[in-house]
Amino acid sequence: MRFPSLSKFVVFSFLLTSFSALVPLFAAAQAGPDAKPADAKPAATPGISATLPPLPADAHVEQTMQLDGKTLHYTVTVGTLPVRDGKGGLSGEVVYTSYVVEGKDRVVESKDRPVTFAFNGGPGAASVYLNLGAIGPKRVAFGAEGQSPSDPATLTDNPGTWLDFTDLVFIDPIGTGFSRSLVSEEESKKQFYGPDQDIAYLSRNIYDWLVKNGRLQARKYIVGESYGGYRGPRLTAYLQSQTGVAVNGLVLVSPALSPQGGSPDISPIPWMMTLPSIVAANYERQGKLTNENMGEVIDYTRSEYAVDLMKGNSDPAATPRLVKKVTELTGLDPTFVKQSGGRLETQAFLREEFRETGKLGSRYDPNVTAYDPFPYNPTQETQDPILLSIIAPTTTAMVDFVTRTVGWKTDASYNALSFDVNRMWDNSGRNGAFSGSASATDLRVAVATDPKLRVVIAHGWADLSCPFMGSVLTVSQIPPMGDPTRVQVHEYPGGHMYYARPASSLALRKDVMEMVSKH
Repeated sequence: MRFPSLSKFVVFSFLLTSFSALVPLFAAAQAGPDAKPADAKPAATPGISATLPPLPADAHVEQTMQLDGKTLHYTVTVGTLPVRDGKGGLSGEVVYTSYVVEGKDRVVESKDRPVTFAFNGGPGAASVYLNLGAIGPKRVAFGAEGQSPSDPATLTDNPGTWLDFTDLVFIDPIGTGFSRSLVSEEESKKQFYGPDQDIAYLSRNIYDWLVKNGRLQARKYIVGESYGGYRGPRLTAYLQSQTGVAVNGLVLVSPALSPQGGSPDISPIPWMMTLPSIVAANYERQGKLTNENMGEVIDYTRSEYAVDLMKGNSDPAATPRLVKKVTELTGLDPTFVKQSGGRLETQAFLREEFRETGKLGSRYDPNVTAYDPFPYNPTQETQDPILLSIIAPTTTAMVDFVTRTVGWKTDASYNALSFDVNRMWDNSGRNGAFSGSASATDLRVAVATDPKLRVVIAHGWADLSCPFMGSVLTVSQIPPMGDPTRVQVHEYPGGHMYYARPASSLALRKDVMEMVSKH
């Protein structure tokens, strides 16, 4: 997820995410009876602060799930990967959770079976959201209308998992999950908390996992959500050119692929990116959300709407014309649309849409709401409804799974969504957290470098955090490079975490399976 800003505070946006100091770790319970013995504990590393006790050795557990009427057997591993500085000293430890299919359920030998590396966003999000929400073999309910943070955090088999056609490795960047820096805050900023250093050490983590597990010859895929979607093309290009590891496929889930659309005071792009998602939320409430109807909205947005925005006051009929059309499409109060000039600012829309009920819509899915604790203030004074509700269930489920089921016991703090990482992130570049080599640029380079690389970009129709229209506009500018179907944009009902909806989760699974089957 990305971090949008409001008038008096910063809202954290991640798919992916965790409160660093606000979420205490639950006491470690006993490992499940089927847990494998933990790997031998490594010797303590000289120079590491005595205030940080060593993390446990890798732990494993065998599990099963039911998928399409069949039983799938797999091994879960929670383990660590070292991060070293330029002199070879240990400066950080990255914790990962992997799921590897075993024995007779393995269609091909382990070394040849596809493996997918998964990252959430932020910057500052752990990979728990993709893991227990989207593509892992187990899932916990979160992110949908009517759910409560105090609902039981119960894991169930996930029919949308990708595990039957690819092994899965969920990586938590430094400062998220249980992953941690072993150096000072200032040194951590230099080594980990910036767009370029982030790509360098995470690429090395992928390489190290492949070597550690004898999987260099496997087909390799990367999936990233939100800011993880911004990471995805950059990781792919870096692995190709710097690390020497080729990537077969790339899946970008609700990606912040092209976050800079120019100034909304001058450029029409910011308004073009969000209008279709606002319309999609309205269409869904009316039962009119179809690909055909949204196709008409996309056509209007990139033609008459864009033209009228650019005309501005040079054509006295332009603004009244677009106000009338936007009112029809969104179902909003005509006075509100007129006063905004047909340019719908996201947070204003989310308050206006549900003002009569005293609720707020979420920028991640406008049809997921919560009560507004400050309904009479002129600006929104609380954090996003979805962000406030997903921390508890994902943290509870993940910590219980890791410590009790897998038996990886630690008293370290778990950060599903780390405000500290976001605070320390290097925002000094022109594009802040998104500075460095542009992700859209690296996407072009990666696709040009490998004529067999395939890319699936998957959005929820109603996502206002990372609107699908941004990817549509970005991909439409990529020049033809061989097979025009190699880079595809797909949209599904729902918002940023559209995978919370069973039908959308299954649709994503189908589209990714099709991509993998072409390699």
